[in-house]
Amino acid sequence: GSRVRTPSDPPCSSPFFGDGFGLISGHYTNYLMLTLICQCLHAQSRRMARMSKDTWISEILAGEYDGQEVELKGWIYRSRGSNKIRFIVVRDSTGNIQCVAKREVLGDLFFDELKSSLIESSVILKGIVQPTDREHGHELQVLSGEVVGSVNPDRPFPITESAMAEADGGETEFLLDNRHLYLRTSRMTTMLKIRSSVFGAVHSYFRDRQFIEYQAPNFVAGAVEGGSTLFEVPYFGRKAYLTQSWQLYAEAAMPALERLYTIAPSFRAEKSRTRRHLTEFWHAEMEIAWASNNEVMKHGEGLVRHIASTLLDERSDELSSLDRDLNLISQYADNPYPIIRYDEAIETLQGKGVEVEWGQDLDYSKEKILTADFEVPHFLTHYPRIAKPFYHRPDPDDPKYVLCHDLLAPEGYGEIIGGGERTWSEAEILERIDEEGTPREPYEFYIDTRRYGGVPHGGFGMGVDRVCTWLSGAEHIREVIPFPRDSRRVTP
Repeated sequence: GSRVRTPSDPPCSSPFFGDGFGLISGHYTNYLMLTLICQCLHAQSRRMARMSKDTWISEILAGEYDGQEVELKGWIYRSRGSNKIRFIVVRDSTGNIQCVAKREVLGDLFFDELKSSLIESSVILKGIVQPTDREHGHELQVLSGEVVGSVNPDRPFPITESAMAEADGGETEFLLDNRHLYLRTSRMTTMLKIRSSVFGAVHSYFRDRQFIEYQAPNFVAGAVEGGSTLFEVPYFGRKAYLTQSWQLYAEAAMPALERLYTIAPSFRAEKSRTRRHLTEFWHAEMEIAWASNNEVMKHGEGLVRHIASTLLDERSDELSSLDRDLNLISQYADNPYPIIRYDEAIETLQGKGVEVEWGQDLDYSKEKILTADFEVPHFLTHYPRIAKPFYHRPDPDDPKYVLCHDLLAPEGYGEIIGGGERTWSEAEILERIDEEGTPREPYEFYIDTRRYGGVPHGGFGMGVDRVCTWLSGAEHIREVIPFPRDSRRVTP
């Protein structure tokens, strides 16, 4: 049987009070201590319950809990009703559901607390799932609950129609200033889910083909695309730059790994504020040994088609909620991408009355015109040598062109991929660097790749944010990235 501990008993250990707990004399004192332990365990149990979540709104809406009691955790999206009944729409990351709270069921104290809770207050509600003929087909009949994180009435959630209308900088700047809260809105949540699937599709495409993920430094000594868009940063008494691309360091690893890829941020000091440009953007890049420009293009097409297919499989509901035509996405996933040469593009543009000269790089205004003639993405190849950086390999059949390509997305979105075959012999790379007037010193490690067993190889870079913008049908690239950075914004 049990007995009361005495001072002669050896000490025991407690997770709350440490070693030595138990040397307490008297029945009443022991009773008080046991009561305290029970209260601590109960409080700990409540804390643990708050920190785990087993039921998601999407599961309720799918009919998995019909007629069952569930515990729902989320945030108040909307609330209306009377002094006797409240209709509270609660959201979580998977959807929204209406919760019906009645004073006669909950009692005055909790009902009044719920009634006074503002938008974005966090709650835990327990109740019975009930199928209905109303929107979404289900609602929760609330039996009990608690308000976990209340919103101060003196500082209500700031994103409202009236606040946006009255903002000094207009709606766009207001939402950018409050980006940390705007992320909670249904449109941004949808964009972030689409973005997640795009990133996942990039990884699955390359890993399914035995590519190795490889990382490169963000601090670099030289440019990839051009000095005018370099971010210069002080680096312990020397100059360094934020990377524009992983490419040069990927080429160094190419003889070791042969097939490699990355998804990483890149930085370009773009002063223009267009719907396609960011100063910090996410770059999916690949490099492959023993490959021609045509083989690299096959991977570019394969990747984009795989991304489109993945979105159809994983995010059809989200795309539909944005009024995106799923037939268009299917078209991008299922059809081959045509190829035209730079010279053909120049002829087309000139035939449409566009002022453009042979040898010019084609900016967005010209890309937009070219995409109007295509229903799917198309490749633009063989740019003039004078229009592209030193790492593009001149075409052996006609050295005034280089073996490169851009992939232009339709619907006026323009370039999403740039790539090509690399200059791979030592003599050729030195010739190309010198003809540009570029100093050799910052690129010695890059030249070494050619000195010691150079092989034909190539790669491309894909702007992940641009792909998200295009496939979601967004009007501006800042819509698809959590915290966009451009020439005027570095907060929040």
